[in-house]
Amino acid sequence: MTKREFLTAGIGAGLALAQRTPGFAQQSSAAGETGADSNRRPPFRRAKTTKLFKSPTGYPNGIAVTPDGLWIGEQKLSGAQAAAYRLPEPKSLTEEAWLVDWNGKLLRTVSTPSRNTSGMAVGGGYVWMVANAPPEGVFQVDMDSRPVSHRQIPLGPAGDGGGCHGALWQDGKLWIASLRLRGNLRVDPKTREPEFFIPFYQAPDRVRYHGIAWDDGSIWQIVGNDSKRYSEYRPCLVRYDAGTGKVLETVDFVPGSSDPHGLAMHDGKLISCDAGIHPGWPNNDSPTAGWIFQIDFI
Repeated sequence: MTKREFLTAGIGAGLALAQRTPGFAQQSSAAGETGADSNRRPPFRRAKTTKLFKSPTGYPNGIAVTPDGLWIGEQKLSGAQAAAYRLPEPKSLTEEAWLVDWNGKLLRTVSTPSRNTSGMAVGGGYVWMVANAPPEGVFQVDMDSRPVSHRQIPLGPAGDGGGCHGALWQDGKLWIASLRLRGNLRVDPKTREPEFFIPFYQAPDRVRYHGIAWDDGSIWQIVGNDSKRYSEYRPCLVRYDAGTGKVLETVDFVPGSSDPHGLAMHDGKLISCDAGIHPGWPNNDSPTAGWIFQIDFI
């Protein structure tokens, strides 16, 4: 699909309705049911979470799985964002990508220039960190911490394509959970041409969009409601058909589950991370702040 065909397929109409909001790591996107089946809830089930191990010190807000282990993307808040969260200014603005084994042992650290990282992918020999604060965009970094490229999410202003809350690498393609576009965008990682677009699942009580993960031809995404504290939060999972964008099912988390941010698939199990900070909440309000955990369907 060419860019012209992509634009005429309908994304332009969605962009015309979009309103920019501040680039915080879990900012809200507009909600409202859409589509011909908007009044019909997809099939649903429930899930619980099981703690696995603590992330390296910091705020983990993106994960990716490779044969070498689990990659964790570090999020830092600085400037106005640090002030809003009542956090001290970080001594260094560098945000790390940590490779750990499945016991949490640190194996490798890749330094990146990403800002307020809110998702990551690993593929093609590179770490892809997606920023949710200026200068926004996708940072491509090699395994020796050398920056390779920094490009904005396609179909936006040249210098600010908006923030991002998730990414995944699959079959040589990069998927980006774009807040400005309000959907999951597949791009060619070399040309950055947009190839396919899946609008975010929308329902009145599901307005926050987070990490994405691949599952045998489908894509899982974390979605949540606006809330003021952990006890009010109602996250869920949404599964899309990666070829059509159709919503296949939703999964509600039982009370007491961890606060999910990043998402990845490992040995048939979804893995997530609890960043420890969440807009509107007291810091570390979640009892599993900083933990990596497994998601189990029940």
